[in-house]
Amino acid sequence: MIRLRRLRTTTGLRALVRETSLEASHLVAPLFVTAGARREVASMPGVEQLPVADAAREAEALHALGVGAVLLFGIPAAKDARGSGAWAADGIVQQAVRAIRAAVPDLTVITDVCLCEYTNHGHCGLVNGRDGISVPELPDGYVLNDQTLELLARIAVTHAQAGAHVVAPSAMIDGQVGAIRTALDAAGFAHVSIFSYSAKYASAFYGPFRDAAEGAPLFGDRASHQMDVGNAREAMREHAVDLAEGADALMVKPGLAYLDVVRETRQRFPDAVIAVYNVSGEYAMVKAAVRAGWLDERRSTLEILTAMRRAGADIIITYHAKDAARWLRG
Repeated sequence: MIRLRRLRTTTGLRALVRETSLEASHLVAPLFVTAGARREVASMPGVEQLPVADAAREAEALHALGVGAVLLFGIPAAKDARGSGAWAADGIVQQAVRAIRAAVPDLTVITDVCLCEYTNHGHCGLVNGRDGISVPELPDGYVLNDQTLELLARIAVTHAQAGAHVVAPSAMIDGQVGAIRTALDAAGFAHVSIFSYSAKYASAFYGPFRDAAEGAPLFGDRASHQMDVGNAREAMREHAVDLAEGADALMVKPGLAYLDVVRETRQRFPDAVIAVYNVSGEYAMVKAAVRAGWLDERRSTLEILTAMRRAGADIIITYHAKDAARWLRG
């Protein structure tokens, strides 16, 4: 008679036969770096906008807990239609990269490459009909593709010059990985990696992030460049294109509602490095349920993160990183 429970009889035996591991080194902690004052993000309990010096101290604490990397988002002092603060040599992310590299030389620093936090319209690229930009064949308000590529490449190079180990283009602009790879190589940064947001969906789960990054669009939405939530085969095409353009890792964003896409990505690209983004809305839901007394925070969080690993993710970007690292140590 088959009795599968025999391997579940003790804690030690269960650990011995566990198929999926979760370690702090698998986690990446997003940090919101601001040119203003430190403040908590109301929709994301436990997450704050951090001035540069505070971000460096937080990076030290994360590294001490064994967290694998930090992912930096910037909130500039001023915005314009082109997002020029994104590629300024003394921009907020560039300052943070230098400070973190000085404080924690061994910590991997990843930077988000996009324009939405830096533009006064909140979109991920140049917008038709704004700031003297006009493409008559396209409607006003349309996020322009090829005109945006040059700016994304410029941002990535300044991040590399500041000391970033990895750049992570998130704009979902066609050709962004190729443009960035070409620019990095030409500038002498062939060693800098690209983690591509290769399958980023037009999701309802980004609301709290837009509060934290102050990057909500003032008009329209991002459906013209982010993927439709019903598509999985298209994600495989996006992955393939980005790998061909030089991506060093793929990403699926969000996480929980897209674990089928993570699994299919692992099956289709077995040798690729795959990241999943456990996004702000997913984090906020857990926090809200915990505050209401409906969930055990430690158990539910580690279960979610383990599920992402089980689906096939090598790397998990999560706002739970610091707490999860503490729990894993304990």
